[in-house]
Amino acid sequence: MNLANLGLSGLNAATNRLQTAGHNINNAATVGFNRQTVLVQTAGATSTGAGYIGRGVQAVTVQRAYDNFLSRQLVGAQTAGAALVSYGNEISQVNNLFADRTVGITPALQNFFDSIQAVASAPADSAARQEMLGRASSLVSQLNDSNAFLESQRNNINTQITTTVTQINSYVERVRDLNTQITTARATSSNHEPNDLLDQRDQLVSELSQLVAVNVDEQDGKVSLSVGNGQVLLGGDTVFPLAAQAAAADPSRTIVAFTAVGSGGQQISVEMSEATIKGGKLGGLITYRRESLDAVQNDLGRLAAGLATAVNAIHANGEDLSGAAGGAFFKLGQVKTISNANNLGGAPIAVQIQDINKLTSQNYRIDYDGTAYKATSIPNGTVTTLSPLTGGSYDLDGIRITPPTASAVSGDSWLVQPTRDAAGSIALAIDDPAKIAAATANTGTANGGVALELAQLQTGKVLGNGAMSLNEAFSQIVNKVGVQTQQNGTAAKAQAALIQQNFAAQQHLSGVNLDEEYVNLTRYQEQYSASARLIEVSSTLFDTLLGIR
Repeated sequence: MNLANLGLSGLNAATNRLQTAGHNINNAATVGFNRQTVLVQTAGATSTGAGYIGRGVQAVTVQRAYDNFLSRQLVGAQTAGAALVSYGNEISQVNNLFADRTVGITPALQNFFDSIQAVASAPADSAARQEMLGRASSLVSQLNDSNAFLESQRNNINTQITTTVTQINSYVERVRDLNTQITTARATSSNHEPNDLLDQRDQLVSELSQLVAVNVDEQDGKVSLSVGNGQVLLGGDTVFPLAAQAAAADPSRTIVAFTAVGSGGQQISVEMSEATIKGGKLGGLITYRRESLDAVQNDLGRLAAGLATAVNAIHANGEDLSGAAGGAFFKLGQVKTISNANNLGGAPIAVQIQDINKLTSQNYRIDYDGTAYKATSIPNGTVTTLSPLTGGSYDLDGIRITPPTASAVSGDSWLVQPTRDAAGSIALAIDDPAKIAAATANTGTANGGVALELAQLQTGKVLGNGAMSLNEAFSQIVNKVGVQTQQNGTAAKAQAALIQQNFAAQQHLSGVNLDEEYVNLTRYQEQYSASARLIEVSSTLFDTLLGIR
């Protein structure tokens, strides 16, 4: 009878609704799950002499509560938040290193100059001389240790970049696999949406976006992924993996590269510009290294180079206790220069510090075009065509550059880092207190004229084109790191609040409300009972008819 069919359609609809409500309840705490709802419609009606009599209800499909705009908004906020957290984790370590004024470089500088004052007051006092040498050794150790910490952090960032790139590639492959599963599921279910697979794919994209900002495009049920300036990670069913490798310009620096097809059909590795990699953990690490770590290490090196050069210049004019001319008090390593791995000429470039007052915290890329040399400051990007001095050398920002004379090839380039390693290479050049040249030449051991000149370096404007003393140079480093740490912390808090707001908006639409699901269970249970009652009534009526017959 039609009553039985009506009851059966109601039972089926109620069963689907009960199962979907149970699915919602079970996944209320599942990350990335979007609440599902059974969409139903009337099963139509049959024309009779008494009019159209309804045939009941039928389920159309199961729909997930999903809004693309809200989801993308949340993912974008999480991407920016992950970058800030990654950046903050690194810079807070440097801030902790430099912020304490009771230990470290600040008191070591002060103690060193205090000990010079003591020698200036009693030039022949062996105890004062020993104290000065000890304080100088402590200062050198603080500079060495601080640079070693920064170098360790640099190596750790290289490791994190490598690990993160591996994770990115893994996520992209998993998204590719889900693309295939979703396409297959749609084809085998009359184009019904495989909601749980869609949720899983969206969650993977969300987690991937917390590693690096990705652009997502969907077409024909498949998502394509790209990063940076449009470098494709996933196109169709093909994955284009990223690679973490040593930079051609600086092998100590791990960068991100992608594989491209060369003019001859061969695969070539192409380095991605650091400035194009933004968002997520990877973007935060690269931004920190480029904007903070490089500058801090260069600034610290400039301080060390300024200290060594200024002290040595004055110390060389004095006499030690034996009447011998003063030599170098500190010693520095060579300026760090790196030939690009793609150079055809293969010859190195030589660089020396000429004027510490003109030194900047910039690095330089020196390019040769076959006829002239050009210097590009990093990170400022200022390009300078170098004018040769007599002998073929070039002066730039306090350094003297001597390029290869005949073996350079057009297209060759070199990276020059004038102060990068200075804090790590500074060392004492003397180990005998009697070798301290405290006296002005030909005035006797009781004279402390040169020591007095050395003491005046504490406030002398020897750096930054006459704008900074040694103490001010280090204070500038501390303040810069402190400001960056504070700015990042403030931005991270604001971003966390924005993430919470976006999450709340997304959950308001897509999240599972257990109270609502409980009410729905009661409603669907009543529908099921009423539909079963219809079948029971239909059976009773049918038995009555049989009894009459």
